Amino acid sequence: MIRRTSSTIIVAVVFAALTACSADSPDGSGAPPPPSVSAPAPTRAATPSAAPAAPCLDGACQIAGAVGDVVVVPEKYGLGPIKVEAITTDEVKMVASLTKSGYSMAGCSGGGGVFAPGGGGVEIICGTGVVATINDVMSLEVVKTDGTVAVLRIGAA
Repeated sequence: MIRRTSSTIIVAVVFAALTACSADSPDGSGAPPPPSVSAPAPTRAATPSAAPAAPCLDGACQIAGAVGDVVVVPEKYGLGPIKVEAITTDEVKMVASLTKSGYSMAGCSGGGGVFAPGGGGVEIICGTGVVATINDVMSLEVVKTDGTVAVLRIGAA
């Protein structure tokens, strides 16, 4: 049954090809009509993140970020990528994984998990204008927020 179905499909495809090739051209010359050219389908450009990761890789940056944006900081800071979880008019909530054992934070509130093989994480909640020191090596300041976008300043402590 499968063999017969395959043969039927092959015959139908060959018949369709022969029919297409035998059609007369509109100008009566017997040559096939020129192929039609269609414009390529428009592609949707990726929307860039409001908080590109690259500017903070050298350890210092000031960026605008929205909820869901991720900021990558140098490994020496002891944090993985920092994700913006929530923004209000007066504070920003962020989360990050730990990349080293030990964790300390002064200036902002939040809590952290213990580093172990497989990681751990921290929650950082900073108010506008407060400069936090994280792991004694990184400073983090929420420069301003408008409820949807926050300007963050990150640098060495």
